[in-house]
Amino acid sequence: MTAKIQRNEIIAESRALIALGLPLIVNNVITGLNTFIDFIMTGKIGAADLAGVGVGNTIWAFVFLAGMGILMALNPITAQLDGAGEDRQIGETGRQSLWLGFFIATGIFLFLRHGADNVMRVIGIQAELIPIAHGYLRALSFGTFAIYAFLGLRYISEGIGHTKPIMFIALAGLCVNALGNYVLMFGNFGAPALGTVGCGYATAIAMWCTFLGMLLYFVKTGKIYARINLFERFEWPHPVRLREILGVGLPISGSVSAEVGLFSAAGLIMGTLGANEAAAHSVAINYASTMFMVPLALHSAIMIRVGQAVGAENLRRARFTGWVGIAICSIFMAFSALVLLLFRGPITTLYVDDEAVRIIAAQLLTMAVVFQIADGMQVGAAGAVRGFKDTRVPFYINVFSYWVIGFPVAWYFGTQLDWRGQGVWGGLAAGLTVSAALLCWRFRSISHAHR
Repeated sequence: MTAKIQRNEIIAESRALIALGLPLIVNNVITGLNTFIDFIMTGKIGAADLAGVGVGNTIWAFVFLAGMGILMALNPITAQLDGAGEDRQIGETGRQSLWLGFFIATGIFLFLRHGADNVMRVIGIQAELIPIAHGYLRALSFGTFAIYAFLGLRYISEGIGHTKPIMFIALAGLCVNALGNYVLMFGNFGAPALGTVGCGYATAIAMWCTFLGMLLYFVKTGKIYARINLFERFEWPHPVRLREILGVGLPISGSVSAEVGLFSAAGLIMGTLGANEAAAHSVAINYASTMFMVPLALHSAIMIRVGQAVGAENLRRARFTGWVGIAICSIFMAFSALVLLLFRGPITTLYVDDEAVRIIAAQLLTMAVVFQIADGMQVGAAGAVRGFKDTRVPFYINVFSYWVIGFPVAWYFGTQLDWRGQGVWGGLAAGLTVSAALLCWRFRSISHAHR
């Protein structure tokens, strides 16, 4: 009987996590489609324009994710307040998050307009690409205030367990972006043909549409959000509330930057090995990143469910939810690894026709088989730990795993031992495996320490 009860508990919790995470999975896919559409439509203008937007998008992604990581603190903070029934405090935290998003957006806005070109020169981007990339980033910068205000509302909504509107609003934003590209890049419907600058403006317009859509949903859907009274009054920035968000969010931002930085560094190392290796890396990393969208979305669902349980002082459920979530992420990525093991050759043909590139890509995907399970495990464990608002130790774990273990292994095996791409990806596997083991250990420790 006990085994049956436990099995039913596992099934029920799995369903709850998947139901909460499914809209976020769709949102992540839509986010990837936005970039895909930008690249496809820019490629119709010319190879230099495509390369310039690619450079600009890489810079934007790094600074955007760093800022987003700070606001991700709203997920566990709101979830714990929701679990404790502290609705008024959720509204207060939400109002402060909008101020914090404004401050983050101001810094990024100024960087994109006045500093990004200097960074590109320092890191050695080809001179002819810098004006293209900077023009794209200057146009896109007008959307920064909107996207960070949207994130503040989004994470408050996620924290109280309401994720569906995010999926529908992201879909609307995708349509706006595609239409904006068609009109502004190519000069359709009487608009001027702005090229890559038009791509940046289209993205900015889509950002404003997603923010306004989320704001309208908050205002009109009274039954869901009325209890938190987010807009009941105006508040100036409150140092105590802002410190709480920053105390949880800055380490998350650091963790995200550490992981993104490792994969960016791996791409740069692959670029030094030759054009075929760089192309093969792009193929393999695209597949791995696409599969990662699922556990990444479940990471947020785990963080919310664990946080709500902690707020309700139901620590048994918090531990149970965390381990079930880690298992789901690991199982999904094990399935992805099995697909890779059986079909890595045919997968490469979907991306490229060049036989030499396909051979290298298949070798890299073989290495991906090794780290896919670890990748799912580490992101699930990160969500479980963050549900306890424990972010500082995971930050140290990620810096150690990725930059003390992962990067040196990738550099040494890839360049010094001449294992080339397989050595670089061996470093990625080592970093992710160490991170997964340490984050699971941390979740076990902190979930028992709260007893």
